[in-house]
Amino acid sequence: MSARIPTLDITRFDTDREAFVAELGAAYREWGFAGIRNHGIPQAQIDAAYDVFKRFFALSDDAKQRYHVPGSGGARGYTAFGVETAKDSKHFDLKEFWHIGREIPDDSKYRDVMPPNLWPDEVPGFREHGYALYQALDQLGSRVLSALALHIGLPETYFADKTDSGNSILRPIHYPPITADDIPNVRAGAHEDINLITLLVGASAAGLEVRSKQGEWVPFTSDADTIVVNIGDMLQRLTNHVYPSTTHRVTNPPGEQARQPRYSVPFFLHPNPDFLIDVLPSTITPDNPSRYAEPITAQGYLEERLREIKLK
Repeated sequence: MSARIPTLDITRFDTDREAFVAELGAAYREWGFAGIRNHGIPQAQIDAAYDVFKRFFALSDDAKQRYHVPGSGGARGYTAFGVETAKDSKHFDLKEFWHIGREIPDDSKYRDVMPPNLWPDEVPGFREHGYALYQALDQLGSRVLSALALHIGLPETYFADKTDSGNSILRPIHYPPITADDIPNVRAGAHEDINLITLLVGASAAGLEVRSKQGEWVPFTSDADTIVVNIGDMLQRLTNHVYPSTTHRVTNPPGEQARQPRYSVPFFLHPNPDFLIDVLPSTITPDNPSRYAEPITAQGYLEERLREIKLK
């Protein structure tokens, strides 16, 4: 089943560009998801980041709660178990998480919407390994966006100056072991992502499922050397739904596997806060007329969506 969603070798962007761009674009048109392998991020770097994230989540609730920022929508620091709720869902997600954002100078014009990062004193190496993974995924995401730009007839560098100060987020997630019998059967409810693209590195257990255009839930558990990259709502809107932001969820594994914790680290790549999301002319055709009458800034769209998922 999982092989139905393509996994592509991103080194072909340098060696076989035209074919790679065509295959990647086709995968995203159909699925909104693809696997990316030979991405160049060393496994040791990923493992080091996962190690510090796991050590943070193992702290006491009181210690973790010290890094919660009330009223921030979880923009930085810690968000406790049972807060975030998928849009239109009756149940909150069974997870706790941390947010690492872009490091910017205090005199940046974006400082009012991109607060400074928090770093837990109790976990040595958290800042070093966490931010190194942030930067590596930011660079990989830029390569994917370059390929997608070419696929829809834009310059390869189209996204470069629109994401170089992007309000992107690295989100280490802990799904605690499930010990009760009377809980919903999903750890993270069916949803679409808000941002341009999401890069998911090394989830520690199966559970990710993607809804096909036919309405079927398709498992997509990547190999250890594969990063899952999917389209978010902002890119769907920008491309007039040429690239769909596909509904996905995280289900509980069966039986005793549900008693194990699950860790996952998605990177949500966002545009610069003042980027205007306006339908690209190259994506408007007689068969696909513009679906959005009004543009919206990336920050305005983000705030609108955060209210819907109960983080604002």
